[in-house]
Amino acid sequence: MTATVIQDVPKQLCIGGTWQDAESGRTLPVDNPATGEELCQVADATPADGLRAAQAAVAAQPAWAATPPRERGEILRRAYEIIVSRTDELALLMTLEMGKPLAEARAEVAYAAEFFRWFSEEAVRVDGGMAIAPDGRTRIMVTRRPVGPCLLITPWNFPLAMGTRKIGPAVAAGCTMVLKPAPQTPLSTLALAPILTEAGLPEGVLNVATTSDAAGVVEPLLRGGQIRKLSFTGSTQVGRILLAQCADTVVRTSLELGGNAPFIVFEDADLDAAVDGAMVAKMRNMGEACTAANRFFVHSSLAEEFTARLTARMAALTVGPGTEPGTDVGPLIDTAGRDKADSLVRDAVEHGAKVLVGGELPDGPGHFYPPTVLSGVSADSALVRTEIFGPVAAILTFEDEDEVVAAANDTDWGLVSYVFTRDFDRALRVGERLETGMVGLNTGLVSNPAAPFGGVKQSGLGREGGRVGIDGFLEYKYLAIPTGA
Repeated sequence: MTATVIQDVPKQLCIGGTWQDAESGRTLPVDNPATGEELCQVADATPADGLRAAQAAVAAQPAWAATPPRERGEILRRAYEIIVSRTDELALLMTLEMGKPLAEARAEVAYAAEFFRWFSEEAVRVDGGMAIAPDGRTRIMVTRRPVGPCLLITPWNFPLAMGTRKIGPAVAAGCTMVLKPAPQTPLSTLALAPILTEAGLPEGVLNVATTSDAAGVVEPLLRGGQIRKLSFTGSTQVGRILLAQCADTVVRTSLELGGNAPFIVFEDADLDAAVDGAMVAKMRNMGEACTAANRFFVHSSLAEEFTARLTARMAALTVGPGTEPGTDVGPLIDTAGRDKADSLVRDAVEHGAKVLVGGELPDGPGHFYPPTVLSGVSADSALVRTEIFGPVAAILTFEDEDEVVAAANDTDWGLVSYVFTRDFDRALRVGERLETGMVGLNTGLVSNPAAPFGGVKQSGLGREGGRVGIDGFLEYKYLAIPTGA
């Protein structure tokens, strides 16, 4: 089945409804992070290819914007149903190119499909309004129109869901698109494009450009004046660069960037719930998630028991290729990701931390790193200030609420935080004080297509998902109509 799944995926660029090679004829390899072996080669777009994709999106925009909302919604609904029907194939493809265990890949397929179902329902709920001006002389008519051609840039860690989270609202709003997936995981996107075509999406509405030259392809699009909206998920460092490039032509921008999530366990917390939540918040996707718990702040009265329970749970996890039955933890995406996790652990140990489980690079092929728990972590350690993006839980202790809120907020990022307490008043109070766009109260999972996903500070701009997720793809238009009074 593995060979068939890879073989069935298009390997070319999708421009204007046709699959075609890169102008230069060059290709880029897609590797299996569990083995380091090459899975296949896909087209490697040049800047000229990117411009052709943008031109195709521009050409398709007028007709697509005029498409009835119900029709756009039905396309998304049909795509949702097709994705669900092909869960096993899409999950296997994702596991092969990204590494996550098949059970997690299936969960992502379901999550990805839900964005299409959610926005299929939002397509017919784009509204405006009518009012009479205060002086009575003018009617104020407000409509909402698609912003225009969009550039969507997706990351490698959730290759299918991050695509649908951006495509869904763009389609619902009536926007055409150029989608650039991460070079490490292009296959999930290349498999998604034909599904949308099968669901009835017209030619040129979605254009896909896979490339190893992201900077060369993206910058001309943002500075060229044809792209009117950028939606980017990735690192804060790259997000800053893209934001600067968008300034030239004032491109509307939404950015979902890095995180440094605090996970706070108060003295009255339900320990079973806290440990369960910690495993979800830390180990989802092997810790390769912007929502991953990065810093565990545990009240000193519970620190010993919480640490022992978490260590036992982490030690019981099975590490291996995601395609093997019983695997809990797959490989990290590449050597750089694995080496980063290892370097942060070694730095923490040099600053006084104790390794309770894991912490050693394994032998053999693949980019594996073991589930690791560190206690006695110093606030001076690099991992306290850095997004780990790996299966490493760093435990610090605290004594009171003001202390832990200050420590949790002491970061440039503000995507998500987690709070465990039985005191409802405290939960609300601390939740409001934490400088993050999302808060998980007694839960380690906040991602939900029906909720607004996004952060504050250097974790990004705008929100994806929920009722507001379509807003970034729409412009307000105001018409002044004299009443004749």
